Amino acid sequence: MLSTVNWRTLRADLPASLVVFLVALPLCVGIAVASGVPVELGLVTGVVGGLVVGLMPGSSMQVSGPAAGLTVLVAEAVDRYGLAGLGTIVLVAGLLQIGLGLLRLGRWFRAISVAVVHGMLAGIGLLLIAGQVHVLAGATTPPIGLAAFAGLPALVGDLTESGAARLSLAVGVATLALMMLWNALPGRQRTVPGALVAVAAAAGATAVLGLPVDTIDVAGLLAAIQPSIGHPSLLVDLGVLTTIATFTLVASAESLFSAAAVDRLHQGPRTDFDRELVAQGTGNTICGLLGALPMTAVIVRSSANVQAGARSKASRVLHGLWLLVFVAAAPGLVALIPLPALAAVLVHAGVKLLPLRTMPALWREHRGEAVVLMVTAAAILTTDMFTGVLVGLGLAVVKTAWETSHLRVIVGDGDGGPVDVALVGNATFLRLPTILSALHALPTDRSVRLDLRDLRHVDHACRMALDTWIETHHRAVGGHVQVVAPRSAPAERLGPVRTAE
Repeated sequence: MLSTVNWRTLRADLPASLVVFLVALPLCVGIAVASGVPVELGLVTGVVGGLVVGLMPGSSMQVSGPAAGLTVLVAEAVDRYGLAGLGTIVLVAGLLQIGLGLLRLGRWFRAISVAVVHGMLAGIGLLLIAGQVHVLAGATTPPIGLAAFAGLPALVGDLTESGAARLSLAVGVATLALMMLWNALPGRQRTVPGALVAVAAAAGATAVLGLPVDTIDVAGLLAAIQPSIGHPSLLVDLGVLTTIATFTLVASAESLFSAAAVDRLHQGPRTDFDRELVAQGTGNTICGLLGALPMTAVIVRSSANVQAGARSKASRVLHGLWLLVFVAAAPGLVALIPLPALAAVLVHAGVKLLPLRTMPALWREHRGEAVVLMVTAAAILTTDMFTGVLVGLGLAVVKTAWETSHLRVIVGDGDGGPVDVALVGNATFLRLPTILSALHALPTDRSVRLDLRDLRHVDHACRMALDTWIETHHRAVGGHVQVVAPRSAPAERLGPVRTAE
């Protein structure tokens, strides 16, 4: 790093690193709490994302750390396999990411349908919001999955009967309102992130007024870290293997899509996707060994880094250093943070995962993509992350196959002469029913002029079907079937008929 950083860039990178640190601090803590792990583990992941991944080649501007997009997955993994199991899952997922990067497969993650990724994030956002609403009302352990939605009616009942629940909700709503108002201020006033201002205000008000609101439990950095050397016995469990595959897919896709987005925000070096995947895998491998949260590159922190004027990777490395200093020197400050205040931060993060602004335009202009997005999100809500993503990918493939096989069959009467039939587009087996329905509806006592000049592709199934129909029609009308092929067509005939140009 020192060879690529000079004092001119450091003067820009130093204040940028402080901004990223202030953005990352409440998110690291909040994501850890929502994931059901000690808060220190979220900060450890942030430190590794800065000091380790920040030094590695790949992307120069994006910042890595614990991500809201993995919260639901982590909570489910901790609930099923415990913290030790989580360490093994993150460790193996990291090793898989390194392998994918070394095999130069990082670029292929860019081929994942954007609609599927947005649907995945939307599903995660909805689950995150539903779970954290329970924390806003004083329920410290949010339900996972659909149980979070099913528990909302009971939560309303608790609010009507419990003054403590109403007070907790008031603190959370006030935090959310302050954060949104702060973010609406002009740019210079927003140098300090709204999330940090709102959480600090909630912590101060809770301490000064002595409000009976749950706060964060802090055990200390060394007590929270539980080094993992892996539990090979877990790797024979199909559920664990599925979870590892899901972590690898989601973390890699989110990181590389973030890299593509961040590249559009600055004029510096472009991301090497294979090296970035190795860097992310290295970070997750270390986090797995330490028993910490998994990491991805995070667009919120990355965009804050670019907007704060960062010039090199020194800013993201320094942000990791500030996180380490904070967690080592002032862990007691974290214990002052009210849980509903952190829940408000995560509700805000969950809302930002929803495509609220882009969905109307997407529905108007690319309805098929909008359907893929909604089906992916719905599948994640009703099943699990891995199944939901697979459903979305399958639907995206089917949609693409259907669109690329677009075909029109144009039939003209010919005023007593041959019936004109033109095929326009791509003749694939998906359109075979349309083609045969149109051809079988032609009069059997008339000759046919079959125009293939605007046919871009014919697969084997359609070619065989056309050959069979031509032979049948040829016998019925005495051979008056004419195929008009493009000049560039290969010298082969569709059936025993005359080909004309």
